[in-house]
Amino acid sequence: MNVSKPKLWTKDFIITAMINFFLTMVFYLLIVIMAVYASNEYQASTSLAGLVTGIFIIGTLIGRLLAGRNIELIGRRKTLFIGLILFTIMSIFYLFSASIYSLLIVRLLHGFTLGIASTAAGTIVADLIPASRKAEGIGYYSMSATLAAAIGPFFGLYLSQNTSYSIIFGFCLLLGVISLITAFLINVPKVDFSIEELEEKGFKISNFIEPRAMSIAIIVLVLGLCYSSVLSYINFYAAEKNLVEVASFFFLVYSVAILLSRPFTGRLMDLKGANYVMYPAFVIFTAGMLLLSTASGGMTLLLSGFLIGLGFGNIQSCSQAIAVKLTPPHRLGLATSTYFIALDAGLGFGPYLLGFIIPLIGYSSLYGILGFVVLASTVLYFFLYGRKEKQMLRIT
Repeated sequence: MNVSKPKLWTKDFIITAMINFFLTMVFYLLIVIMAVYASNEYQASTSLAGLVTGIFIIGTLIGRLLAGRNIELIGRRKTLFIGLILFTIMSIFYLFSASIYSLLIVRLLHGFTLGIASTAAGTIVADLIPASRKAEGIGYYSMSATLAAAIGPFFGLYLSQNTSYSIIFGFCLLLGVISLITAFLINVPKVDFSIEELEEKGFKISNFIEPRAMSIAIIVLVLGLCYSSVLSYINFYAAEKNLVEVASFFFLVYSVAILLSRPFTGRLMDLKGANYVMYPAFVIFTAGMLLLSTASGGMTLLLSGFLIGLGFGNIQSCSQAIAVKLTPPHRLGLATSTYFIALDAGLGFGPYLLGFIIPLIGYSSLYGILGFVVLASTVLYFFLYGRKEKQMLRIT
């Protein structure tokens, strides 16, 4: 007898993914132009221009911490609307920034609001996905961010070369307004928790970070740092290798690899478990980084992008699914924020830390070393989660 699978592609799931796409689009669109904008408009130094770019992520981390702690107390729907309203309002202030310091404040607060809104959206979507299709659903949902990561930088560079910054900020405001309007169409599942579950009082780490998700969060932090070297320095590396034109397609190929593989890896994880996806993904990510370190031609560079997409891209979605599966319903918000805090910390602080190493060893050696760091992380994953996957899931 055929048993139909529970429905995944509901109206609420699609709209929540759309909101995540628009939020992430604004993040990536602005991140590629902010340093140049700060330098051109406010004559900011290189370090200060870099701070204008990076302070957004600091705001995001703070927003995730507070949202993860309070989302169940305030309510998931209310938290989403608070985040989206503030996110849209902060988009307006770019148009009225009068100095580099006011711009820094706007960037910090804009990141803070993104942290709130995206954590709420991630928590809501985790409840919308049927339990038997959790990994598959999160894989599809995270593809919205993958598409935004590919399209956002392209739009940012195109608009900065062909329009004014006012139009760019106006476009970001429009995306915020669209996100806010579409959020009214979402029916958020009502989840009832006991008073004891909601009132976990006191200043405790467990009130801001989900301990059950920490094992996988540590892995994500390390791998996020490794991937940040690609995200931040691939253009410099390509210029060194005279491959600038080809490098413009790197993240497009990266995204294609994710789009092609996510539907299958999500189902595989739901059927067989995370280890069937994670171990091959570690190996593929390692191969991509090592190939990147030896790239001398365009095809090699693009192939490395494809492998890194297959590896790191699927590690991302599977890790988020693991964090959600390990956590009881009343702490889903904390689990979601814990995962993204680790990812954001790796991506945000990685370029700053690796920037001290690059002058000493160069880009090629850096990518090679980080390839072996990824491989070593396989062992870390085995001890923190892989060897006891069934036991940990059985406990929850």
